[in-house]
Amino acid sequence: MSIRNSAKAIIVKDGKLLALKMHENGETYYILPGGGQEHGETLHQALERECLEEIGAEVEIGELIFVREYIGKNHELAAYHSHAHQIEFMFLCKVNQGTFSEGTHLDKGQIGTAWLPIQELMEYNLFPRALRTHIIAFCNNGKSPVYIGDIN
Repeated sequence: MSIRNSAKAIIVKDGKLLALKMHENGETYYILPGGGQEHGETLHQALERECLEEIGAEVEIGELIFVREYIGKNHELAAYHSHAHQIEFMFLCKVNQGTFSEGTHLDKGQIGTAWLPIQELMEYNLFPRALRTHIIAFCNNGKSPVYIGDIN
């Protein structure tokens, strides 16, 4: 099996994090915008494409702030994801336009976007869950480990 690369956007404005609002199997949850890198595409190109598709916005990509691994067999959805091994590169981004239009290719289960207050992230069903504390720490003091490991 191969390892899949993914690029994610961490967009913070006025103390809030932009997230995709998802609804599947009767559950509402949130994830970061972004997705899988395609063959021949740089991580930045992948993130630009995914943000246009999911949030309908062009982004200015800044520094790489987190690298996360997801090894499916090690987590609660192992029955479904036992074959998965993904590395996610999370970049601090800014939106290049004042408003969002609807994305052109919403993810399965995506019902919109939401601005989640950073200081209340622990109250939201944001995945990966362990990322919430890292985002809060980064926003509070500009520091957090870059490699955050195989977390969910």
